[in-house]
Amino acid sequence: MIYSVKGELIHKEINLAVIECAGVGYACRTTSNSTDGLKLNTEVVFFTHLHVREDAVELFGFADKAELNCFKMLLTVSGVGAKSALSILSDMTPQNFALSVVADDVKRLTQVSGIGAKTAQRIILELKDKIDKQQSFTATEWNNITSKHISGKSSNSAVSALMVLGFSASESAQALSGLPAEMETSEQIKQALKKLSSGR
Repeated sequence: MIYSVKGELIHKEINLAVIECAGVGYACRTTSNSTDGLKLNTEVVFFTHLHVREDAVELFGFADKAELNCFKMLLTVSGVGAKSALSILSDMTPQNFALSVVADDVKRLTQVSGIGAKTAQRIILELKDKIDKQQSFTATEWNNITSKHISGKSSNSAVSALMVLGFSASESAQALSGLPAEMETSEQIKQALKKLSSGR
């Protein structure tokens, strides 16, 4: 409903940023990663998600689309609410979160305050499962996509991690095109996210 808000940052505190647009102050629940480095009384752009519950309507805003995509994916996991999703994304970047899911890194997720082992395991299981369901390519087609655009052992992991963030396999592979095969997976994801954010 509300894709983004652009205006002056008039107030910020932990997990909250208030952006004034045309005389209206929009209170956006957000992460420390999104507010770090932002200065009051400067123009900012937040990509938003309107979260409607029976007892509340809240606006969530993020400094980049990767974080927004990651937040939306987390909300689809059973037992994970908006508060937990914000805690995770305040503790780690979207690319590090995606790598944790792809690598089955339960230990890293449980380092986030309020995230126990069972919740971490559920996040990994359900988001990996969603990737599998979204993946409409056969094994041969998948290999053609990845080999056409990227190479190296980390290619499949990088594509999968980007898909955790809400990008399609073809978008992910295209964004990874041309990156050095020896580049670390985390750096591949970082560079791909730059391309995807500027292209959307």
